[in-house]
Amino acid sequence: MLLIQKYFPHLTDIQLKQFKALQGLYEDWNSQINVISRKDIEALYLRHVLHSLSIAKLIQFKSGAKILDIGTGGGFPGVPLAILFPEVTFHLVDSINKKLKVVNGVADSLGLENIYTTHARAESIQGHYDFIISRAVTNMTDFVGWIKNRVAKKSVHSIKNGILYLKGGDLAEELKPFTKATQYDLSTYFEEDFFETKKIVHLPLKYKG
Repeated sequence: MLLIQKYFPHLTDIQLKQFKALQGLYEDWNSQINVISRKDIEALYLRHVLHSLSIAKLIQFKSGAKILDIGTGGGFPGVPLAILFPEVTFHLVDSINKKLKVVNGVADSLGLENIYTTHARAESIQGHYDFIISRAVTNMTDFVGWIKNRVAKKSVHSIKNGILYLKGGDLAEELKPFTKATQYDLSTYFEEDFFETKKIVHLPLKYKG
């Protein structure tokens, strides 16, 4: 929890309370439905919460924005970002229903009213969103295929609407087809070793009705 306060010092009392509650909530849920490895649950704030919040170091979502989280698993990056941006709507999607049971349980316990979930494959999701976020659910080519018509027309943020993808390692080959993609090293924002090879990839996508 100190990690979160280190990099996000201006949280409200409600946000602090919500972030503090995450460890206990995920431990409880994880004992029923395994969504996080034992190693990761012990480092929840580093490996999951702060990693998710790295997106907020690149962009501040504006009030009223709509964000789609594909392959959210236990709720990452969507849940931490929903705490940080209470005026933003987050649509969390996963093809495994029991994982969404965890997400819904955590969101209900925290009183997060800006999250809703859908049990579905990514390709079946309708609607338009300012950004589609995810943590390395597949390669970028397949991911773009899943969500290519889901980007909103009006771009009002500091970067253009599109994909914000959390991934690690050397992405040069994977991103070759995407000349407009920009990589941001998370080590720029965080000093912990865990982030040394981690990146955010921003890929702007044009609106298609």
